[in-house]
Amino acid sequence: MTPLRPEPDAGQEGPYAQGAYEGDGMFEAAVDRLADPLNDPLPGQHASPWFRAEGVPAGGAAVPPGGAGQPEPPAEAQQASQQPQQPPREWYDPEGYQRDWYGQQGPQEPVPQPVPAPREAVVPDPGPPAQVRAPAPPVPNDETVALRTADTRRAERTPEGDEPVAGDVADPPATGGRAERRRAAKGRGRRRGEPVREAGTAEPAVPMSRLEARRAARAAKDSPAVVASRVVGEVFITFGVLMLLFVTYQLWWTNIRADQIAGRETNKIQDEWANGERTPGAFEPGQGFAIMHIPKLDVVAPIAEGISKDKVLDRGMVGHYGEGKLKTAMPSAKQGNFAVAGHRNTHGEPFRYINKLKPGDPIVVETQDAYYTYEMFSILPQTSPSNVSVIGEVPPGSGFAGPGRYITLTTCTPEFTSTYRMIVWGKMVEERPRSKGKPDALVG
Repeated sequence: MTPLRPEPDAGQEGPYAQGAYEGDGMFEAAVDRLADPLNDPLPGQHASPWFRAEGVPAGGAAVPPGGAGQPEPPAEAQQASQQPQQPPREWYDPEGYQRDWYGQQGPQEPVPQPVPAPREAVVPDPGPPAQVRAPAPPVPNDETVALRTADTRRAERTPEGDEPVAGDVADPPATGGRAERRRAAKGRGRRRGEPVREAGTAEPAVPMSRLEARRAARAAKDSPAVVASRVVGEVFITFGVLMLLFVTYQLWWTNIRADQIAGRETNKIQDEWANGERTPGAFEPGQGFAIMHIPKLDVVAPIAEGISKDKVLDRGMVGHYGEGKLKTAMPSAKQGNFAVAGHRNTHGEPFRYINKLKPGDPIVVETQDAYYTYEMFSILPQTSPSNVSVIGEVPPGSGFAGPGRYITLTTCTPEFTSTYRMIVWGKMVEERPRSKGKPDALVG
């Protein structure tokens, strides 16, 4: 090894004073005392073995710990110093940090540690002190070293062919547990100022060109077939809603209106009787002149002259066959058939349940002068609407043997249709003047 040449000191013209490094080993001791901020040990720890004087390779000049001018240690100390020493443990755990950062991996081969050569006693060289160089630190392996520099992280997250962004700063090292370090590692791919996108959210939409926007607008338009189907569907829906409203009107509202009208007409007839304004005789079409009671069916309905649908039947009243060829007798007649008609469904439906009448059930007709009580005699469940013989003086099929004082009730059948007619016959059993009070059928 070539000895160091003396260099002139700043401000001096002559060489260094030889007395500054007279003793052997003084130069190494001075190098060991240099303060290196990169190799300063942590509080309570020792410096890294890479920068120790005793780690000098065999080619360098080793000096006993005592330096020149110091007494030699005992023989036991020399023998102990000649034994191979294990390098001191680092202040961090490389294997544990690699396992936490990169996950559990397979078995790792042990990393060979440099074993310093045993120190041997060297005879001091009276010449000038030799220059001692500290060994260069090993090149860090990025796969096993936990701490990384900003340049390394920037190179890792910059795609090939893409220049690093100006102003890109290094991310601070993750602290805490494994999950927090993983979240910090995921955020390293972002550039500065880029918004953080949570997991599961869609990528931002890329603006379309004008041609693409026109094509998308044409594709979004409905075809003529789709438009036609929608129109037909809306027509059917509208028609269905109208039918539903019509059915509601027929089955519910007409009954309410008819009951109101029939109730007012009944009160009007009773008021006229009480005031004596009406006497028996001929009545105009649509004029009320009597009241029908069917106790079993809880029916109380006014009887008007004629069977007009608009003026009589649709108003919730019972109509008397008293016009033209369908004219029948009045209850006060000494002989004849008092025939009436009424709705079975809708518009008050006074005759809806006459099919439930049994022979002997009373039917009372109240007039201004008397109460006429009939008993149900027979029923014809179905006949043609054109069969007018059922309201004759002696109806065929009624079971009557000859002329008498009868009553006939006619209505439509089946329910909610007018295809056929249902006929119920009755025979008078009592005529009671009003002066004698109500008959037993109404009292009970």
